[in-house]
Amino acid sequence: MSAQQQVSGVGGLAARLGLPSARDLRRYFPGMAVSVLVAMTAQFLSEHYGAPAMLMALLLGLALNFLAEEGTRTLPGVEYSAKTILRLGVALLGARISAQMLADLGAPMIALVIAGVVFTIVFALLAARLFGRGWRLALLTGGSVAICGASAAMAIAAVLPKTDKSERNLAFTVLSVTLLSTIAMVVYPLLAGFFGFSSLESGVFLGGTIHDVAQVVGAGFSVGPEVGETATLVKLIRVSMLAPVVLIFSLSIRARGLEDQVSDGKRPPLLPSFVLGFLLLAVLNSIGLIPASVAHLAETLSKWALLIAIAAVGIKTSLVKMLEVGGTAIALIVMETVMLGAFIVAGVHLIN
Repeated sequence: MSAQQQVSGVGGLAARLGLPSARDLRRYFPGMAVSVLVAMTAQFLSEHYGAPAMLMALLLGLALNFLAEEGTRTLPGVEYSAKTILRLGVALLGARISAQMLADLGAPMIALVIAGVVFTIVFALLAARLFGRGWRLALLTGGSVAICGASAAMAIAAVLPKTDKSERNLAFTVLSVTLLSTIAMVVYPLLAGFFGFSSLESGVFLGGTIHDVAQVVGAGFSVGPEVGETATLVKLIRVSMLAPVVLIFSLSIRARGLEDQVSDGKRPPLLPSFVLGFLLLAVLNSIGLIPASVAHLAETLSKWALLIAIAAVGIKTSLVKMLEVGGTAIALIVMETVMLGAFIVAGVHLIN
């Protein structure tokens, strides 16, 4: 094989993985650098003032929307960060998932968690129709509430057909689920005490209802170590639902002929590469091929990739346009949160 063919082969592999070429990297660098700086600032604020890092990254990004205007040097890198780095972050979440998690919790509680995910998404579709909202917003908000908050919102947004409102709806959903998750982190441990839940029941309630992983950990360990460990386990089982839910969404969209067409007119893959990466890492972790240190590194990289991506989404989104989403969208996502909470509480009482 000639040197030219080798270079061409490496370039093709990089393209399939979503990695930029040297030429593209120079073009992307300004926007990527801004997104990274916003993410680092958000993390600093989170560590020093206790605010959710995702929320800080989004708000800081919104304030820098002028950097995503047409013709700016930062626009290509911001778009790359909002799309490709986002998918990398979602894929790396798979390293946290293992089959042992399912065995540790028990069949009834696993069934309750899965049923809660399905119930919330179905409710979202029905409520969206009642409120006169589109199915895209229903899947986006319902999936984010049901599974894992901002991370799920970004993963689902990547497979939904694009419209001129896609970025606005994603920014709205991330902002809403992060705020609701922060409120739940404070209120839900009090509710667990009010309902008289045991440590196991409290962990299932907190892990099965709070949207974002960080807030689940905060709420669970504020009650006690056992509750914190159970809540984290339940939450990760909800995270493991991300891949099958995205697959079902992709199948449904394709069956209705609503999927986006790529530039050469071909259909996109049924299961995006980042979801395949998520599943591959989950399988490898389940059979013990990923050392704990590597899994921890993947978790850290995933957190930073998602933080950089949401900063880029914020930069791409106009605050004025995001506020145009309307009161019915706010009511929709609040109702989804309340109904998920009620479903899990009822399920815990029935099981025990």
